[in-house]
Amino acid sequence: MHRIEDYALIGDEQTAALVGADGSVDWLCLPRFDSAACFARLLGGEDNGHWRIAPAGADRYTRRSYREDTLVLDTEWETPQGTVLVTDLMPQRHEAPDLVRIVQGVRGEVTVRSTLRLRFDYGSVVPWVRREDGHRVAVAGPDSAWLRSVPEVPTWGEDRSTVSEFTVREGERVAFVLTWHPSHEPRPPLVDPYASLRHSVEDWRAWAAHCCYDGPYRDAVVRSLITLKALTYRPTGGIVAAPTTSLPEEPGGVRNWDYRFCWLRDSTLTLKALLAAGYQSEAEAWRNWLLRAVAGDPADLQIMYGLAGERRLPEFEVPWLSGFGGATPVRVGNDAVNQLQLDVYGEVVDSLTLARRSGLSAQPDVWALQSVLLEFLRTAWRQPDEGLWEVRSRRRHFVHSKVMVWVAADRAVRAMEEFPDLEGDLDGWRELRDEVHREVCEKGYDPERNTFTQSYGSRELDAALLLIPRVGFLPPDDTRVLGTIEAVRAELGQDGLVRRYTTDATAVDGLPGQEGTFLVCSFWLADALHMTGRTKEARDLFERLLGLANDVGLLAEEYDPVGGRLLGNFPQAFSHIGLVNTALALFADEEAG
Repeated sequence: MHRIEDYALIGDEQTAALVGADGSVDWLCLPRFDSAACFARLLGGEDNGHWRIAPAGADRYTRRSYREDTLVLDTEWETPQGTVLVTDLMPQRHEAPDLVRIVQGVRGEVTVRSTLRLRFDYGSVVPWVRREDGHRVAVAGPDSAWLRSVPEVPTWGEDRSTVSEFTVREGERVAFVLTWHPSHEPRPPLVDPYASLRHSVEDWRAWAAHCCYDGPYRDAVVRSLITLKALTYRPTGGIVAAPTTSLPEEPGGVRNWDYRFCWLRDSTLTLKALLAAGYQSEAEAWRNWLLRAVAGDPADLQIMYGLAGERRLPEFEVPWLSGFGGATPVRVGNDAVNQLQLDVYGEVVDSLTLARRSGLSAQPDVWALQSVLLEFLRTAWRQPDEGLWEVRSRRRHFVHSKVMVWVAADRAVRAMEEFPDLEGDLDGWRELRDEVHREVCEKGYDPERNTFTQSYGSRELDAALLLIPRVGFLPPDDTRVLGTIEAVRAELGQDGLVRRYTTDATAVDGLPGQEGTFLVCSFWLADALHMTGRTKEARDLFERLLGLANDVGLLAEEYDPVGGRLLGNFPQAFSHIGLVNTALALFADEEAG
């Protein structure tokens, strides 16, 4: 069975595919990240759709890597008969999405087999396949996919799949192109696979060259930035949390969620990473997506939205998929969209403040939006909520949520102090800021243990408390901050990494089972250690976290120190955002000249 780290990502900034260690594309949603998958073997079996290209009889690649500073994947296979290279990419689309797979002979003479098994609607619909103009054409309902090879190789139907088998010698190449389009429309123009490869390499390298960070571990930083770019929905600027759904947070468990949407909680950290690394236009596109998504009544602000800002993301289960490693249910959509999470108001206000200070182009009504959000928080902040971890149990007065309400008030007050022309209730917002601060320090702090707690009156801890010095709620040298860092390490630490919170009999999140250590929380710990003067410990932890990435530099949401494997949806934007921000915090002052 595949492990999550066995996969590599390719994509065209509108959707993405996962390519496994056996040369099989096991996950692809077309035409968008949140569309139904046509390859769903990742969450089921072979008959749920996949496309494998590999030497006949070979099980696993010999080595693989991305071409430097690109999202073009090269996979090399060594066999007794010779060596072949398979190059996978999704060129930036013009009209339709294309998946390009190029087989090249490197040494000897190798027989290669391609097995394409299309299954639309998350692996449930078998298309009708016909031949037309040198193509294999698969059609079912609204979906149509065209397969061709250059040069053309023998292709036939076998066990409800399309199979090709051919031999390549040193220097020979065979390219396959799979193109999707709506079945009621004519076939889109053909792409040249070899020109697409050349242009993709050039485009990605030109984009990566804009990275202004030149310090230690630059390759890991650039790989994370490329991953974030790949998770961006280019038409709108929205960034999905991950391109997958239902990769489990616990092997065989029920903690399986759809992450193919855009979360407001990521907004400030995403903006910070993009701006600090030199990607102004991407930061501006994300800021503009944010403004469009949150427009409307502040009481209706959601924690997440669709790729274009869609509000309805109904959650349902897909019973015909057996789950990754048997982890069910497989879910599509996310009911957490209906939760109240007060921290997102702070994230939005903080993001817009950062955008203003960073010189992003002015947008109309930005200050008016921030003012309306503050007025809503004036009374709403007293409510309990579900918190940033989206617990599916009762609401609580989560300390992190209250801290982020303080952030919203603090940023508004500072904006008015910095820009006197802005209009607003300065005195009222100062009073709100002070009141929230007093209450959190009184009700969210445990003086016996010298630590802030997850919620008022609880003994549980929360890794989000590590953000208290980062957002400026208290200075890094405050004894309560130092105590919280030590308590989080002691109670939530596992093998030097950090879990989000305890998931034991207290049933904080209302779900059975456990989960792994949360990677972005471990980056937060490195940040907190650095801010409190323990930079060597922070750097050691950062290097440990880098070592958890798979062979092509990708991180999932979580890591299981006992099983030594990645867990959760993959690759995870939040983890890579954490990597970039922590690297910049730790090493930006050591940039090479």
